[in-house]
Amino acid sequence: MRHHSQKLSDSFMTRREYLSRSGIGMGGLALGTMFSGKPNILGNSSLAVKGAHFRPKAKRVIHIFLNGGPSHVDTFDPKPVLEKYAGKLLPMKNLRTERRTGAAFPSPFKFKRYGQSGIEVSELFPNTAKCIDDIAVIRSMHADIPNHEPSLMLMNCGEARLIRPSVGSWVTYGLGSENQNLPGFISMCPGYPIQESQNWQSGFLPGIYQGTHINTRHTSVEKLIEHIKNRKLSLEEQRRQLDFIQLLNQRHAAKRQKDAQLEARIQSFELAYRMQMEAADAFDINREPKHIRESYGKGTQARQLLIARRLVERGVRFVQVWHGSGQPWDNHDDIEVGHRRLAGQCDQAIGALLQDLKQRGLLEETLVLWGGEFGRTPTVELPTPGANAGKINGRDHNHHGFTMWMAGGGAKGGTVYGATDEFGFRAEKDRMHVHDLHATMLAMLGFNHEKFTYRHAGRDFRLTDVHGKVVHDLIA
Repeated sequence: MRHHSQKLSDSFMTRREYLSRSGIGMGGLALGTMFSGKPNILGNSSLAVKGAHFRPKAKRVIHIFLNGGPSHVDTFDPKPVLEKYAGKLLPMKNLRTERRTGAAFPSPFKFKRYGQSGIEVSELFPNTAKCIDDIAVIRSMHADIPNHEPSLMLMNCGEARLIRPSVGSWVTYGLGSENQNLPGFISMCPGYPIQESQNWQSGFLPGIYQGTHINTRHTSVEKLIEHIKNRKLSLEEQRRQLDFIQLLNQRHAAKRQKDAQLEARIQSFELAYRMQMEAADAFDINREPKHIRESYGKGTQARQLLIARRLVERGVRFVQVWHGSGQPWDNHDDIEVGHRRLAGQCDQAIGALLQDLKQRGLLEETLVLWGGEFGRTPTVELPTPGANAGKINGRDHNHHGFTMWMAGGGAKGGTVYGATDEFGFRAEKDRMHVHDLHATMLAMLGFNHEKFTYRHAGRDFRLTDVHGKVVHDLIA
């Protein structure tokens, strides 16, 4: 111990140099002052619970992201008229999205009415459909571009081309976190979606609001969160080390202009230190009763969604659950096989999540959002030279019209909002842009999206930019 202490005290490097050279991963650094009762130069934590503009319907969000683009006409937007035109060209002009499209392609899946509301849902989602009276189905979504990368950025950050904070970062910035021992924003994915960490970036918001990525390819807690445990130092040794960092912090602040980026980094170390106490419990689904685990089913989706419930139960503000690495729902080929397999991986767990939240009294204040970055065409995609050569019975991207749904958190369950045209190609009735979705979500969380801003580079920015309207018909 003496040698270790001497090594620290002999260092006359700057605070930035020390943090850079220390190289200790997540869980290895934090501000030890909070445990010793000493004043914290950072003041109140920026993750502290904050008030919204008005009384919210929802306090937290679970975003189930089917990355790649699920087909709305095969899931929640039945189009029986496609049978009439099967194998024929649709009587519409300009049906092109990203590639050439061919004849009408009726859904290979049967639809059935569920619940008191009688909303039609595909055979792909029978367990989710049992909760349809708690679900508000939005059949008139539309976006701007039929490409994954910009559409992911639009859905996740409100801007297709420029670097902006993600939705989860905005929500955590506005509301803080109800649990100071866990991140306010967690993004789970077995691997990485395309655009990787840009999907949960904090942009120009302080780094403490950046989403924490959890690689759910792993099952053990220590592998789920890289470096959650410091294998070199005990908690007591970490505390002494972090007290020294705090001393450097105080000296730095007394002599130099405040460094927001460095302060955010230190705050993340503080959070990482605290996570060692609670993360092991939150991410361990084996602590759940057997009947709960069995209700969610087996596989990655079941594990992710059960963890999502455990996280919101512990006060995490925004949890994003990605279906898989890359873009798994991007079925340009053989959509019947692809969608049946993918829905089979998540339907049971989604239904279980909604029922579990409701039974625990959490659904009222938890907004569950489901969907992808866009939908798919009601026509068959024509094979083209290159990556899609030889592919048959698939559907191309479609940003002109698609479906999303929301449940809980003040959503008006058992309702359908908007509609695409009779073929399912373009949003036609009560069109709802992604900006409108964000504005509505913020309203449910208690924010006026036009006044919910952050000052950066001399101007006030907001998630919805200069767009967006709240769709009150979706709010109970």
